[in-house]
Amino acid sequence: MPAIVSDTTPLNYLVLIEAVHVLPRLYQRVLIPPAVRDELTRPKAPQTVRLWMAHSPSWLEVVTPALPPDPALSHLDDGEIQAIALALEYQTELLLLDERDATIAARQLGLTVTGTLGVLDRAAALGWLDLPTMFIRLGHTTFRSPVRVMATLLDQDAARKQKTEG
Repeated sequence: MPAIVSDTTPLNYLVLIEAVHVLPRLYQRVLIPPAVRDELTRPKAPQTVRLWMAHSPSWLEVVTPALPPDPALSHLDDGEIQAIALALEYQTELLLLDERDATIAARQLGLTVTGTLGVLDRAAALGWLDLPTMFIRLGHTTFRSPVRVMATLLDQDAARKQKTEG
């Protein structure tokens, strides 16, 4: 399976809710650009995230994009710009992004995007974690919850569980 690329926020929240362990099971390798590494290690980042990055796992690789930044993406932050550039350069099957503007820009460039909720939903569908528990944990962070999306995912998760039990 080819590597995927991640922006800062999905890694940040997956670390905070103790679900980051699903990434190598789902995707094997995760590439991040230097700007994402810098955002995850800056003093304002949660201590848990900084510690995780200080001892980052072997499946997480920091890769500098060779392509220059696309000027059309200048309204995004450096991590998002570099993550999109890296995903385009490596032609990854997936880009992990949570921010709406970055997601729109990436999709316009032909990239497939999912975010923290998509990762959690996929892992829950595989039986690797409990989605309601993960959403409760997210509620204890600064994650901006799209309530309707989360409610839909919880309904789908409950239906999946009911199907396997019945």
